Amino acid sequence: MGGGLGSAEHPGPGWRRLRWAELARRTGDPTVPDGLLPSFRCFPSATNNGGWPLEIVPPTEGSLDRETWIRLIDILTAHSPAGPDTRCLAYYNPLTLGAVDFDNLHVRAGRLGDAEILYDMSKVDLADFSPANLWAEDRSWVLCTDYDLWATKVAGPPTLIEALLNDTGVEAVRLPWAT
Repeated sequence: MGGGLGSAEHPGPGWRRLRWAELARRTGDPTVPDGLLPSFRCFPSATNNGGWPLEIVPPTEGSLDRETWIRLIDILTAHSPAGPDTRCLAYYNPLTLGAVDFDNLHVRAGRLGDAEILYDMSKVDLADFSPANLWAEDRSWVLCTDYDLWATKVAGPPTLIEALLNDTGVEAVRLPWAT
């Protein structure tokens, strides 16, 4: 029917990533309709009564896939003044944890160069989700992965945003109603 929740990896041999832009060309649907965020509400022409065709595995919600997480860390590192030594913080949404615990913040602090391990650490130590938020301690950039969306929002300097939009390892779109 639909996508799952949590982290994801490449499904294996015989599968390839279907980019949003390609699906939009196939269906005639916009990549992201005006006024919406990337979610299960996008691409109504691709689904039948809410279910996806068997040959399409939709993305999970609330977490980046492993390949995108690693590529995003590489791009953030290249566009951070201290590179891999950039101090950053990662926040895990308590809704993604096994037991909802609003009294304890689930924040980790460290170097951006070590952020790749946060993906696997979440499975062992916290939950099966990438961090909901990751931001530079100097607040020069921030990313937010919403629990109910198929996308991660990134805010930062124009050079970082342009690098994301032009990168072939991540699929980035500038929402038409965003500034």
